[in-house]
Amino acid sequence: MPYTLCLYYSRTGTTEKLIREIAQELGCEMVRLEDGVDRAGLKGWLRSGMQAMSRRLPPVRKPKTALPLSVYDLVIIGTPVWAGRCSAPVRSFLMEYGEELRRVAYVITRGGEEHYEAVFDQMDLYVRSPRVSAVSIRPNAVGSTFWRDEFLTSIRGGGKEGSGHAG
Repeated sequence: MPYTLCLYYSRTGTTEKLIREIAQELGCEMVRLEDGVDRAGLKGWLRSGMQAMSRRLPPVRKPKTALPLSVYDLVIIGTPVWAGRCSAPVRSFLMEYGEELRRVAYVITRGGEEHYEAVFDQMDLYVRSPRVSAVSIRPNAVGSTFWRDEFLTSIRGGGKEGSGHAG
């Protein structure tokens, strides 16, 4: 797919691993969002959860992409779920740059059984057009590979509306 970007935030590497798999399958650019906040260890985990619950927005650096954000045909945004919301760095990015994105798809990673459909709707609030596809994956759960592949099929098929859940 021409001009596809995988943009993500990952505190522990879980979301990064999944987005890397997706970017490799699509043969597209992959860029990590950076907010400059130390989120390592227990202290970082607590800071991240509190930031999500309070809806505070850390400043996020504009991602260094090969093209301007508005040129990409599709931007796939990957985020972990923090306290029932998308990560604070992703929310900051969407609030600041969401209107520049022509088409979006979402990949959320989660630790529990809840699928967090509301996270997709929260993310849609900050972009020009609603998502074309979305998937909620609990990595290493039974079915996670199936849902990743279903998401890829949806993207390759022109991004027909679809959602999936793994685990």
